[in-house]
This record gives sequence, C-alpha cells and structure tokens, in this order.
Amino acid sequence: MPITTVGDRDRSRPFGEIGSRGVFVKEIEEALLAGRIDVAVHSAKDMTSSDAEGLSVGAYLAREDPRDALCGASELRPGMRVGTASVRRRAELLALEPELSVEPLRGNVETRLRKRRERGLDAVVLAACGLDRLGLGDEIGRRLEPDEMLPEAGQGALALQVRAGEEELVAAADDAETRRRVEAERACVFALGGGCLAPVAAFHDGETLTALVAAEDGSWVERRSGGDPAALAAELAPLVQS
Repeated sequence: MPITTVGDRDRSRPFGEIGSRGVFVKEIEEALLAGRIDVAVHSAKDMTSSDAEGLSVGAYLAREDPRDALCGASELRPGMRVGTASVRRRAELLALEPELSVEPLRGNVETRLRKRRERGLDAVVLAACGLDRLGLGDEIGRRLEPDEMLPEAGQGALALQVRAGEEELVAAADDAETRRRVEAERACVFALGGGCLAPVAAFHDGETLTALVAAEDGSWVERRSGGDPAALAAELAPLVQS
C-alpha cells in the first residue's frame, strides 16, 4: 500500500518549514495505528529518535552502507557549489571546507541528481545506501568516511515498524547487530533533543559510539566517543542548548 507523506509532497520548502523530524513517517505511522496497514517500512534515519506511542520497531534489516556520498565530484574544493537540504550535512560540509557554497536541494534521489545537472551544481550529497539500492552507485565520486562526515543516526538501515505487541510479525527479519548499533544512535540523538532541525549526528561502528554537535555554519564541530549514549549526550547537550 503506497503512502505519500508530507515530506514527499512538499519538495520545495526546507524541512524546518514543513515540520519537525519525522516528515517522512507521520502518515505511515497513522495508517499503522488505524489498522490500514500491519507493517510500516521506513528508512531508520527518517524516524523520530524515540518510538511513537503504541508503535514499535519489530525488526531492523541488516545495515547497508551508512556513509554519505559525494556525487558529481571526488573531493571538496573552495568555491564549489554543493546541494543538500540537510542542516547536518551542511554543517559538516562547511566544517570540512569553509569556502563552499552550500545550496538547498530537495526531492528524491533521481530528482536531486537531475537538479544537480540542471542547476550546474558541482556536487550533491546523498546517502550512499539509497544510491546503491537504486543501482546508481556509479554516480558516487567519493564515499565520505565517518571520521570526515558523521552519518545521521540510523542511516543505512531499514526499520520494520509494527503496533506494540505485534513484534512477532517481523521478528524473524531482525538483525541483532544492526539493532544494537542503531538503537544506541537513536538513544543518543533523543537524549540530545536533536532532529532534522539541528546539526546533530550519532554513529556506532560496532565498537564505539560517536556523537556530534555542530554550528549550522560549520564554524565549530564537537565530537565525543564512548559506549554510553546518555553519557555522550550529557557531554554535548550544553552545546545544543547554546
């Protein structure tokens, strides 16, 4: 049952003008709660940092490439025009190269690749996993490592959401290691109070959880690494509030 969300319908305004984090999941969750569907499939990075009341992630599929991808170029250079709608990507890009011109860019993967060419942008930044799933991996000039650009919490993972108490519907599909990592990332971002309106990120590489907070203009970036999502969030929270 295809469902169109507000994030799909409004492809011109920045996310901050549409609503809070979750603009790609709200209508799907409403259909799940109303019983019109039994399982919702989400990109885990698009979900709110905590589960909606009455709903539960019954399974995370095995995580694919969590990295961000630079399309149209293989490196960042001063003066380049780069497209993205993400405040997190914008902040991290400007921290890597302060002389970039970062321009807003909305739409699905194919639309953003097309707009790059139409608008003469030097590059766009997209999730590598989305390009790989669509067979567009050859569009990638460079996969940005997490130590360069920390990914969004949950990036690369698909989440199967069900009504609370009905987890058995999808439990067989759950990848335990992906769940361990993604839930640590989501817990950290939730504790930070971050979302698509704040330059906040968290990524677990299997051994260590790293969290990031940045200024929107990339003038400063703070990272903390450890094992406890709450402890990392407590260290970085004062920066988010300021």
